Amino acid sequence: MKKYSANKHHALSELNITPLLDLAFVLLVIFILTTAPPVTDMDIALPSASKTNQKDAARKPQYVTINNVGKLSLNNVEMNYDQLLRTLVEFRKSDPDLSVVLRADSAIDYQRVVNVLDVLIQANIAKVGLATDSKTAAAN
Repeated sequence: MKKYSANKHHALSELNITPLLDLAFVLLVIFILTTAPPVTDMDIALPSASKTNQKDAARKPQYVTINNVGKLSLNNVEMNYDQLLRTLVEFRKSDPDLSVVLRADSAIDYQRVVNVLDVLIQANIAKVGLATDSKTAAAN
């Protein structure tokens, strides 16, 4: 006596590709919607702003440089530590989000770099970057 019918144990001879097609069409629609074509077919004149934003103009960093003989300069203007402190405090008053990049020659005494960092701390400047060269540029 048979317990199972013959049609329940046949081998799977077909692959149902309907879910795969659904997935492919959904991905195609998402791709079409997210890639907007560039609109260059209309010749229009865009309006311009009357003046630039002063905050954006003041965003460029200030450069403090210590050359190979230990001379200190801010934006290529030579000064001492006290003048540097006063100038940076004035810059920070006009731009509270002031950023400073410290460029120092690799041959100078490390204490000079620490002294400049102390001046930056006294001027309450939080955004400080140290400029370096890549290894390939330093080797040449």
